[in-house]
Amino acid sequence: MSDSTPKDELAGSEQPFVQHLVELRDRLVKACIAIGVAAVALSVYPGPAALYDILAAPLIAQLPTGATLIATSVISPFLVPLKILLMTAFLLALPVVLYQMWAFVAPGLYSHEKKLVLPLVVSSTLLFFIGVAFCYFFVFGQVFSFIQSFAPKSITAAPDIEAYLGFVITMFIAFGLAFEVPIVVIVLARMNVVSIQKLKDFRSYFIVLAFVIAAVITPPDVVSQLALAIPMCILYEVGIWAAQLFIKHTQAPEAEAEVPGSAP
Repeated sequence: MSDSTPKDELAGSEQPFVQHLVELRDRLVKACIAIGVAAVALSVYPGPAALYDILAAPLIAQLPTGATLIATSVISPFLVPLKILLMTAFLLALPVVLYQMWAFVAPGLYSHEKKLVLPLVVSSTLLFFIGVAFCYFFVFGQVFSFIQSFAPKSITAAPDIEAYLGFVITMFIAFGLAFEVPIVVIVLARMNVVSIQKLKDFRSYFIVLAFVIAAVITPPDVVSQLALAIPMCILYEVGIWAAQLFIKHTQAPEAEAEVPGSAP
């Protein structure tokens, strides 16, 4: 009599704990090498100073003619461009870093789990980059223009480069994470933490929550708050729509085989 019990995909694939540690070390080394290569390439072209000029361009464009940023610390002109170089190198090497993470965990996942994890890793990376780009190319220009419009004529703006870097990093992280809303919605729905109907019912509360988050994270101006809250609300709706597709196409084989009315 044949055995109808489905075969476990991961049977026989177990590895010793030490071997897992060795593989993790190798993956981390490869990720660090990718970041190092990106840092070396960026140090050659365009260079740390040019990277800071690019980052500061949205603010410089809104300052009065002849105004520049200042350094209040002796080592700031060296440390700040270096920090920007490392941050840019990490972002540039992020696809390689995420691939190494994926390659480490993939052998321990079932095929239906791979259908879920890989698209989420790729889409979350793209959404984070889109959020950062949206902040740099659109939000910064509007925010700095709005702020400068309130500056008295008797004040000459000369922002500190370290303070500006801290502001930029905070805004990049805020917008990058805000654009991850669809991923959070998909994961919550796929793990059965909340149902699609509950997500739809929570829509009005999320709109209020989005504006509260925007008011806390962004500078106290209407432009940046709207620029963060409105995309979050739109992406929440996108997440609900995408969650329904993910739930449909990433079910386990056993769940797909369960048809209402089928014989036990």
